[in-house]
Amino acid sequence: MSHHLFLLSPSDTPLYSLTHYSTKPAQAAAASPLSANLPTWSTSAFAGTLTALSGASSMTQSHYVQGSGVKMGGGQDRHVIQMIANASLDAIEDVMRRDGAMYLKSVDKFNEWTVSAFVTPGNMKFILLHESKNDEGIRLFFHDVWELYVKTALNAFHTAHSAIRSPVFDTRVRASAKKHL
Repeated sequence: MSHHLFLLSPSDTPLYSLTHYSTKPAQAAAASPLSANLPTWSTSAFAGTLTALSGASSMTQSHYVQGSGVKMGGGQDRHVIQMIANASLDAIEDVMRRDGAMYLKSVDKFNEWTVSAFVTPGNMKFILLHESKNDEGIRLFFHDVWELYVKTALNAFHTAHSAIRSPVFDTRVRASAKKHL
């Protein structure tokens, strides 16, 4: 089971992302593939696209920061994960208007991916794509990441709303993901 975290600035610029593979057992049943919902005549011509959209997990665990040379994963679904996170921004803003909470729980769903969000008072958006239901673990993970982000933002050598390239930040976010997700 994988989790994909994205930290976005108030202007929706990606500052940090992480792909985490959990060893904990899944609590929710897997959703049906996208091709099961389409007529058979349409699935043969678009087999590669359907495989990518169905959430095939061929990603590698690594760190990606926009503007750097490090890739998030070499799999064919890397762009689909980014598309889901990007598409969920409208849903996050709608929920933000209705609800004043920082932890927005599940704001969107795409096939087996559920999108949970956390919005800081400074309008930083933390987006997590996940496959299982673990609200308390996700809430605790978001609070840990928020605390780490505040510590990073208070660093005199960090420029506000710039990409986070700190290996210490990355290591601590991974440790929190391993603990809570």
